[in-house]
Amino acid sequence: MPSTIEIIPLSGIGEIQPGDDLAAILREALSRSGLAPRDGDILIVTQKIVSKSEGRFVTLDDVEPGVEACALAEVTRKDARLVQLVLDESSAILRAVPHVLITRHRLGHVMANAGIDRSNVGPSDAERALLLPVDPDRTAARLHAELGLPIVISD
Repeated sequence: MPSTIEIIPLSGIGEIQPGDDLAAILREALSRSGLAPRDGDILIVTQKIVSKSEGRFVTLDDVEPGVEACALAEVTRKDARLVQLVLDESSAILRAVPHVLITRHRLGHVMANAGIDRSNVGPSDAERALLLPVDPDRTAARLHAELGLPIVISD
């Protein structure tokens, strides 16, 4: 007989800030939801809240695009500052055409814009971007140790 998979979202976590204790926040959300982890449970954590807690924000006004970023920005019709961040986070550019920039991220993943996110990055007067976590495997291992259940960091 096949196993059943049940997906239960955690609500009420709120806006994550740099330096927040993500394990404590997740533990509290589990408790508040009345969920007690059981054998076989896995906690899926979005990379966005990991990146936010790690302070992986970059203010675009602080980015000085180089020659390569400016050339790619013209091809892709993207902000040259964003393209510079993509270059900084990538080991290779795999495709660059209008509105598309596919890269191999420094962690080895192939993705658009090196996984850099400009949506829902929290309140700010400045244009900001959010980079992927520095070492998501290390973060998952730490959360696993603190929460006692397997962790998957997902986009």
